[in-house]
Amino acid sequence: MRVASICVLVPFLALATNGPVYGADVLPALAPQPQPDESPDGWSFSFAPYFWMAGLEGDVASFGLPSVEIDQSFSDIFSDLDFAFMAAGDARYGRFSIFTDLEYVKVSTDSATPHGILAEKVNVKAETFTAFVGAGYAVVDDSNARLDVIGGARVWSADTTISFSGGILDGRSRDDGATWVDGLVGLRGVYSFTPEWYVTGWGLVGAGAADLDWDVAGAIGYNVNDRISALAGYRAMGVDYSDDGFTYDVIQHGPILGVAIRF
Repeated sequence: MRVASICVLVPFLALATNGPVYGADVLPALAPQPQPDESPDGWSFSFAPYFWMAGLEGDVASFGLPSVEIDQSFSDIFSDLDFAFMAAGDARYGRFSIFTDLEYVKVSTDSATPHGILAEKVNVKAETFTAFVGAGYAVVDDSNARLDVIGGARVWSADTTISFSGGILDGRSRDDGATWVDGLVGLRGVYSFTPEWYVTGWGLVGAGAADLDWDVAGAIGYNVNDRISALAGYRAMGVDYSDDGFTYDVIQHGPILGVAIRF
């Protein structure tokens, strides 16, 4: 039974665009919208659903139990996935930008117990929600490149529920979780090689309720047309949170794929 490894799950993070003169990119490495596509008041916007094929490794603990080391591939996590929603949005005006990234993931697993005395089956459900809200200012802004200094806050919420079926504990359940906020700062950038191809990347680091919160990535993108872009890259994100018997010290990394729509 993979109860220990599924008790807490890091959310999948990160994709939105608002490309430079040539490109679009991934959250939080947002780039400027081409001037002809901007709305009359100077604002430009983007929306991007995305998918992060990430594995998970680190230490987790809940219900006051000792921490457990986990090491799961993306296929392990995907086999237990019930539902996931990941999307990001961006609004930009000149050198200034604001952006958000929302993610919700629900996974579950169950297993029969060895003897079925206390319970015949144990079910574990884990729900994770994150919301990152930030703002940026472009210190470099030309026809082929953009570099933003960014800052923002990330809200984490992780909840685990254990339910028992059969045996002495039949019908009983227990819930444990935590919600916390971290502040992050860093850089994001994009560089266009041609009107179609570009590269993008970012680095963020911070802390708050967590001792450490960080996020780095690099990707290559392709502009299908003036409104739609496709992107593929690699991302790694880590957080180290512990409070009152609840521990969430994990690193998540893997390929990321997304599509961005600009308007």
